[in-house]
Amino acid sequence: QVQLVESGGGLMQAGGSLRLSCAPSGRTFSNYPMGWFRQAPGKEREFVAAINWSGGVTDYADSVKGRFTISRDNAKNTVYLQMNSLKPEDTALYYCAMGAYAREPNAYDYWGQGTQVTVSS
Repeated sequence: QVQLVESGGGLMQAGGSLRLSCAPSGRTFSNYPMGWFRQAPGKEREFVAAINWSGGVTDYADSVKGRFTISRDNAKNTVYLQMNSLKPEDTALYYCAMGAYAREPNAYDYWGQGTQVTVSS
């Protein structure tokens, strides 16, 4: 049974920073590419960032490029999303996903429950 547990969300003022973490269990983490997605109320789930198994290749949505950084520590079985220069439009439920290096949610095999990020203006 694979479980992905996200943490690090919260309430932040615009311009601030947060770091999300995701710790999968039940699989050999280092074998799998990972992704972060987000979903705001009334909107579809959207791609944020992805990272390959080694951490050497990353991809970002245009809306977060230059502000967010995805990284992973395979020794700690954890993937991170460092979010800087936060904007109110970054407010969403953020999900960690496992199993693909892709922008399409359907490509991923496993999902976490999400962690809420709220950015006030």
